[in-house]
Amino acid sequence: MTQVDAFRPRHRLVVLGLVSAALLIGCGAEHEELQQWMEQQKREVKPSVTPLAPPKKFNPQPYASAQAVDPFSQQKLSVALKQEARQPNSLLAAELNRRREPLEAFPLDSMSMVGSVNKQGRPYGLLRVDNLLYQVKVGDYLGQNYGRITRIGETEIALREIVQDAAGEWIERPATLQLQERGR
Repeated sequence: MTQVDAFRPRHRLVVLGLVSAALLIGCGAEHEELQQWMEQQKREVKPSVTPLAPPKKFNPQPYASAQAVDPFSQQKLSVALKQEARQPNSLLAAELNRRREPLEAFPLDSMSMVGSVNKQGRPYGLLRVDNLLYQVKVGDYLGQNYGRITRIGETEIALREIVQDAAGEWIERPATLQLQERGR
């Protein structure tokens, strides 16, 4: 092998290296321009970020009711029930001492008003309960919440019910039965 033949592979590597370096230099100039533009944009843009509010200081409070009577204890419930039995509410006392009427055995939502009539100048309502028709007048009782009819109109029957509120007190609540029209 001659010296010229041994030089050729090295020569090719050197030439290939020089060409690669030239290409990289050409690309580097393009990236340099892009880097300058990015730096300029970073300097010009002002971010508008609202600062976060500092966290509120947590002040732990001691639980002072640990030794108090449990509100859900059987003892407290039995005391409350005995007190209720001794002192019935005046609204409920009158209702407990009277004779129950037949329509008080049915819940109000199982009744539907189907009409009204006037007899001798007094209004009467017609109620359907369990496919039976009942005639009611002002003062009659119906429903399971001590409901008493206060007014009968052509399209509704107004009544007042006695129910327990969230605190366990007996209160009056108005209710109505609307006329149910049958579709043809």
